[in-house]
Amino acid sequence: MRETGLVSHQRLRRSLKIELGALKASVLKSRAYSFKLNGKPVVVQAPPAYNLLETLRDVVGLKGTKNGCSEGECGACTVLMNGKAVHSCLTIMEQVRGADVVTIEGLATDPDSQALLKHFAEEGAVQCGYCTPGVVIASKALLDRNHRPGLEETRQALRGNLCRCTGYTKIVKAVMRGED
Repeated sequence: MRETGLVSHQRLRRSLKIELGALKASVLKSRAYSFKLNGKPVVVQAPPAYNLLETLRDVVGLKGTKNGCSEGECGACTVLMNGKAVHSCLTIMEQVRGADVVTIEGLATDPDSQALLKHFAEEGAVQCGYCTPGVVIASKALLDRNHRPGLEETRQALRGNLCRCTGYTKIVKAVMRGED
């Protein structure tokens, strides 16, 4: 007996629904990821579909790293990974295995970062605060490479971080003061 179009369509939908359910279950199943977070070794259970931003905020509970765009355009989610500024919203957890990750919470307790944080406060380089964690992290990455960056180097280092409040002048001035 020949199937009608409706019957074969229903069978196809059921089959796809079962396959989709199995796919979701495999994607959502947590895996262990070991890395260094703010100087301490950690093992974090997270779904493989999670990016570093989701893991930091939703699994670890560190809320300092912000989600501004989820596309790597704004820089609010910037963290240091192996000494380089990266957008955590674009960093899949598989890339984090064995890495050294530093968030804004890690800089807050880092004695080497205190001068930078002080300069941001003294120069009034913070307004609403949403972009600040990412801007500070990007600035730290620059200052780790060059303790006294020039104007163009500073602007270049911050080009991946959007700020709608300060207009960048105060941020650039704070960063160019260096680490002393």
